[in-house]
Amino acid sequence: MTNLIACHGCDLLVDVADLQHGERAYCPRCGHFLTRYRHDMMNRVLAFSIAAIILMLVSLSYPFLSFASSGLESVMTLRAAPGALWDYGMHALALMVAAFILLIPAFILLLLVAISVPMLMGVPAPWLSASTRLLFELETWAMVEVFIIGVIVSLVKIAAMATVVLGISFWAYAAFTICFTLAMTTLDRYQCWEMIEALENAQSPEAAR
Repeated sequence: MTNLIACHGCDLLVDVADLQHGERAYCPRCGHFLTRYRHDMMNRVLAFSIAAIILMLVSLSYPFLSFASSGLESVMTLRAAPGALWDYGMHALALMVAAFILLIPAFILLLLVAISVPMLMGVPAPWLSASTRLLFELETWAMVEVFIIGVIVSLVKIAAMATVVLGISFWAYAAFTICFTLAMTTLDRYQCWEMIEALENAQSPEAAR
């Protein structure tokens, strides 16, 4: 880590070349967080990403919630939720649920794996820069934390009207949310771009000569 980093809060250039493992850098002028250096960052990102992918597959394979009231029981699965909303005429909501809690998070995890493997192997890949840029653009559109919090809040209200049983899918998706969040927060933007630049420079014609 040899370059300067510009503070997003006040544009001050800060030298973070001397950061050691686990150390954080803050802007000395405004106190804005800049970066946190981890020598095993990509190992952590890959591990959390693979765990999140496995947990997502589990959450899509089992019942999410079941409701029982007055002798009637209804079982909800996560993969059927967008379809149920669509059948009730809530097309926009169905598309948002499918995109923000399933499709975009899954695509982000695939991007994390796609950029982690080449970096760990030290092999430059032509898609690294574009995939990383797309990853950071999509980051704000993944709303897995919002979804799980909304479900928990809804359960508090529904519990007074019906018997609610949490399925395996619920707990798997909750664990998926934790792993997904850890994967994204562990991936430091500055360190990630530094690693990509180092790989690209190592394969440049000038470096070869």
